[in-house]
Amino acid sequence: MNLKIITQEKVVFDSDVDEIYTRGVDGEFGILKGHVPVMAALDIGVTRVKINNETKAFTTMGGVLQFKDEECLILTTLAEPGEEIDEMRARESLERGRRLLKETNAKIDSKRIEASIARAKARLKAKLNDADV
Repeated sequence: MNLKIITQEKVVFDSDVDEIYTRGVDGEFGILKGHVPVMAALDIGVTRVKINNETKAFTTMGGVLQFKDEECLILTTLAEPGEEIDEMRARESLERGRRLLKETNAKIDSKRIEASIARAKARLKAKLNDADV
């Protein structure tokens, strides 16, 4: 089956894959060859694909997934291949977000901080190809 991950700026990934695992707003799910057609809203998270027993990870920052006729299309605002993510920058962003949430005088909207933390966690999970970051 073919997977395309597309942002407004570019095609991040376009290749045949064996398995797809991603995070929807209702939880994580997987797609294998022969899956029934599906459309799902995506949450901030990691999309993992398996190609010949090799796993590749991508951040997917929301968006939609459509699967039909062995074609999977992910349209997202931002997607990054795990190998291109700057781990130190993601860790710094995560720590900064956690610190801001703890500050009682933080004048920044907590929902924005929580979204920033979720994006940083997704980047680290994709970079390290680890579900437990």
